[in-house]
Amino acid sequence: MTEIYVKPKKKAAIVGQKYVTVKDIADVFAADNIQKRAENVHLLATGGKDGVHLVSIIDIVKAISAALPEHSIINVGETDTMVSVKAIPPKKRKITRWLKVALVSLILFTGATTAIMTFHTDSQMGTVFQRYHKIFFGEEAEHPYIINIPYSIGLAVGIVVFFNHFTGKRITKQPTPIEVEMATYEKDVEDAVIDSLSLQKEKEK
Repeated sequence: MTEIYVKPKKKAAIVGQKYVTVKDIADVFAADNIQKRAENVHLLATGGKDGVHLVSIIDIVKAISAALPEHSIINVGETDTMVSVKAIPPKKRKITRWLKVALVSLILFTGATTAIMTFHTDSQMGTVFQRYHKIFFGEEAEHPYIINIPYSIGLAVGIVVFFNHFTGKRITKQPTPIEVEMATYEKDVEDAVIDSLSLQKEKEK
């Protein structure tokens, strides 16, 4: 009896396929001829329509065992996989895509600018800079540019360092705080969806 090692993923996304096969949601290791047969085993029919499905390791074992009854299946990965199916999206014009990018960029830029200015107003940053100018230079200035300009440059540099990107290039290999939070959020969403689909599957039995 030959062993087939299966490593299911926690999340998988397929586009435009009417069927979900083992290779779509899991890595398979076995002898070459057996591996290809196991990878092409159908797990469920989606019709190519948008939807979210749950495939458990039990479903995978049943499907492979039915196609290859003389082999044993060993799971070395996740027990449940969330499969997100999306229909083939219609092609969008480049001008429409660029308009969306410009709109989102404008909204983000305006929101970030408003937040920074509101913070500076609430904390009376202008008054603080005026006092700094009085302390260090001995004279009052309504607009202490000698402090404002370096502060503005430092603020811009700090934002670039925080987001760890500049002109589309990553500065360091370390993930940014936002990327960490997004990864945590996506993990929580995946766990919640899997729990919901598992409960729905139990009710359907």
